[in-house]
Amino acid sequence: MLRAQLLDWYQANQRDLPWRRNKDPYSVWVSEIMLQQTRVAVVLDRHRQFLQRFPTITALAAAPEQEVLALWSGLGYYRRARMLHKAAQVVDQNLGGSLPTRPEELRNLPGIGAYTAAAIASIAHNEPFAVVDGNVERVLCRLAGWDATSRSSPAALRRNIDVLASQLLDPRHPGDFNQAMMELGATVCLPRNPQCLVCPIAAHCATRGEHKTAPRAPMLTREIAYALSLRDRNSFRDILLEQRPATVSVMPSMWELPALRDASIPDQHLRMQVRHAIMQVNYSVRIRTVDEDEVPTLTVAAAGDRRWVPLDTVSALPLTGLARKVLTRAHLFALPSQPGRKPVESAQQHPTARL
Repeated sequence: MLRAQLLDWYQANQRDLPWRRNKDPYSVWVSEIMLQQTRVAVVLDRHRQFLQRFPTITALAAAPEQEVLALWSGLGYYRRARMLHKAAQVVDQNLGGSLPTRPEELRNLPGIGAYTAAAIASIAHNEPFAVVDGNVERVLCRLAGWDATSRSSPAALRRNIDVLASQLLDPRHPGDFNQAMMELGATVCLPRNPQCLVCPIAAHCATRGEHKTAPRAPMLTREIAYALSLRDRNSFRDILLEQRPATVSVMPSMWELPALRDASIPDQHLRMQVRHAIMQVNYSVRIRTVDEDEVPTLTVAAAGDRRWVPLDTVSALPLTGLARKVLTRAHLFALPSQPGRKPVESAQQHPTARL
């Protein structure tokens, strides 16, 4: 009864998401990787852009990593993009360009864990494997009346959740059932103020309302400042950017604005102030307009490559999310008119000047 009620509700109420319009394994795979730690509203347009530029696994495998990262810019957690790219190369070189259908085979690919493997296998190939993300876990805990804050035996709770998910799974329609559970958690069985009155499986729920959830770790706060430095050169306008070293653990090889030595900026020099969150840190970011001749004295020495980049090629670079946000708010960033535009290192009409 629960299965039928949930599937009927899903067929009538599911959101129109592009990766649900067909069962293409590649599209499902890209969506699942993008949706990790990222809201659906953000992924919608980025998924379309990504598949427009890389319509097949072979096309993704053949692309330079910097181009893949450029299209990923703003989604954060860039290791996801790197692993997606590496996995595409493995599939193209060793598997004839087609993803495996079984979870145990999918898990052999870089960046694909148990959850993603089960999602691809069930949604794209109708394999009977339960998918448990954070939303589904919340639904299952509420259905069973389990206290999700208990940390006395988290492994036991996790096993119970996995067992219940497998027991409830509809073996005839596993892909739709998994997506229905995820949809229910995302739109009805919300973390706060769950919509129990319209829940299609409320009659089976032992909780019917909010249940105890583990408290989130407190966010840290930090103040930082960056330089926005522009110069006019012939008929081009350049912006000063620097590349993070490939050896750093956070956002290696990504491009960002130069950091200022002093985070306190006089009001008359303050260009803008933005908020930006990365993992467990909330950053208060101040941006100062810096003339070219002021760069050496006002900015921290670059740890990696620093260069003047033609402004109209910046969108082809893999920018950090913060750099992308600042340039967008300053009306200095726009997506390239044609997908797949070459990175600035290859754009011969706009040679870059290294510092």
